[in-house]
Amino acid sequence: MSDSTDPGGQEPNARPNKEAIATVVVTIGLLAGLAWYIRPPRAQFTPAPLQALPEDCPKVDRPFVPSNITDLSVQPLAGLDPQQRLRALHRMNFEPCPCGCNQSIAECLVNHPQCKVCRTLAAAVIDKAKETPKM
Repeated sequence: MSDSTDPGGQEPNARPNKEAIATVVVTIGLLAGLAWYIRPPRAQFTPAPLQALPEDCPKVDRPFVPSNITDLSVQPLAGLDPQQRLRALHRMNFEPCPCGCNQSIAECLVNHPQCKVCRTLAAAVIDKAKETPKM
């Protein structure tokens, strides 16, 4: 006998029936399939170079990896004290050369000494290192 205060005639701790569970599962599955179907394709953008690339450096298609060059005889590092020299070498090893070779400034100096872009950048790095106070 059901209680008159219970509108559905079910017990308070009654479990949902299998038909309701199946309806919820099918609805979620259909919504997931619809979301997967209508997702927009992702654009594959490649940024344009900021400067025109010089012809004297080879263009490679590999990611930039910092180098670990500890001595450069190409640039005038002799005027720097050891701390300034390390700071300049660190920066030249970790900054990519924008000539298109995907190498660090230091690595481009060693592998492509004719590259005007890396020589200009290296001179700027050395000048900046000379401005820092000696320790």
